[in-house]
Amino acid sequence: MNQIFYLECPCTSFPRSFARDFKETYLYPPPSTLYGFFLSLVGEENMIAHLGVKLAIGIIGNDPPVSRIVRKQRSHKFVVGGDATKRINKYGEGIYPSQNYSKPNFQELLTDVRVAIRLDSSNESANIKLSERVAIVFSSPNQIVRFGGLSLGESWAMVNGIRNYRETDGVIRWLVRDKRGLIGLPVWVDRKTGQGTFQRFELSNQWQEDCWVDIQTPVTLPRVLNKSRRKK
Repeated sequence: MNQIFYLECPCTSFPRSFARDFKETYLYPPPSTLYGFFLSLVGEENMIAHLGVKLAIGIIGNDPPVSRIVRKQRSHKFVVGGDATKRINKYGEGIYPSQNYSKPNFQELLTDVRVAIRLDSSNESANIKLSERVAIVFSSPNQIVRFGGLSLGESWAMVNGIRNYRETDGVIRWLVRDKRGLIGLPVWVDRKTGQGTFQRFELSNQWQEDCWVDIQTPVTLPRVLNKSRRKK
């Protein structure tokens, strides 16, 4: 699939992976976020269904302006062991009292986000590749089964739409992989552990092969016990 997609979102946020009380945002949409966006677009719930797909991300126009707001933020402490038992006995399973787990925090927002995206599914192992499923969305949307709104980033950040890119949309500045680049973005994030892989980028007005980002899970190395544990 060689065409370029045009994606427009009026207001969104891409919270930094290690942001806590002050929810800073990445200035550009991370590859992990766009991969999840396309899974949502085609109605796929399995996060690893299309591993191996390659994404290329471009920014149309100037950098989106950053705004700061104050909003209520829920903060859940997922504890285990005796602490978890005490919380469940006191509040119940899955119940989080607002007075204990909600507080006002600052958050950064991006407005007028316009993104150009390219897909390459040549390295996928899925029977029906992601690029083919996206093509079905455009040609026969009635064949797609999905639920909920279509968001970019957090669930409240609804997009205006996605379509094929036109030259009149504006000049594209592509994110190019560069080990010395100053733009760091997550490529894959494990929602259970919070761990993932990151990639550095720089912006370029010219398309390059290094614009492609391969979506893969990080390689997990076997744990090696230290000497003190071995003796026990």
